[in-house]
Amino acid sequence: MGGGFEIESFLAEFGDLAASKGFTRRHLCDTAAGPLLAWERLEAEAPTYLSAGMHGDEPAGPRAALELLRSGLMDRGSWLVCPALNPTGLAAGTRENDTGIDLNRDYLALRSPEARAHTAWLGTLPCPRLFASLHEDWETSGFYFYEINLGVDRPERAASILGAVAPWFPPEPASLIDGHEIRSAGWIYHVPEADSPEHWPEAIFLAKRGCPVSFTLETPSANCLDARIAAHVAAVKAAHASLGG
Repeated sequence: MGGGFEIESFLAEFGDLAASKGFTRRHLCDTAAGPLLAWERLEAEAPTYLSAGMHGDEPAGPRAALELLRSGLMDRGSWLVCPALNPTGLAAGTRENDTGIDLNRDYLALRSPEARAHTAWLGTLPCPRLFASLHEDWETSGFYFYEINLGVDRPERAASILGAVAPWFPPEPASLIDGHEIRSAGWIYHVPEADSPEHWPEAIFLAKRGCPVSFTLETPSANCLDARIAAHVAAVKAAHASLGG
């Protein structure tokens, strides 16, 4: 599907740049393809948390995380970043890890060492004020996102994300996306509960911890990689701008 990914060189490049910007590297666990790593920089405010590479056939997310680091967005403030959550899947170009587990359904059962180590790390840290998760969808032609919101309903925030992505992708036109009804084109306003009670995604885990708002951002995998990367970068910048700082 997505082809292989040079996980070792990617992590080295990301790590060198993150270190230059004051991030601390955390080794979460080892995998057959290399370590699962996280980077953190904590200041006075609650952190913004960015994750990517949950599914190994979705390479735009990790590349966008690196571009966001380059862009200067993360030069100040509190941040948590996991740019390559599924090293074995990325190396193989598969959705699942090397034991066949979809990591984004494992945040309650914690069958995988990746999810166990990741949740243990998150549990030591302040709850994020914003979570952005970078994904792709092989079955859509436009951009869409899931919002989980525990606070005030802010439709203008969703509009700003869609507007930021518009130079690359229109909103996904379907009225039913992956079994979910849309609130408006490209926007799924998801309750803070898993679709399958036993199979929590990362976003549900964060909601249960009290993260007030999360965006799972989905670009269309069939489109060109550069456009998908650029769309993710624009969407995260728009979401972060909504924090007002």
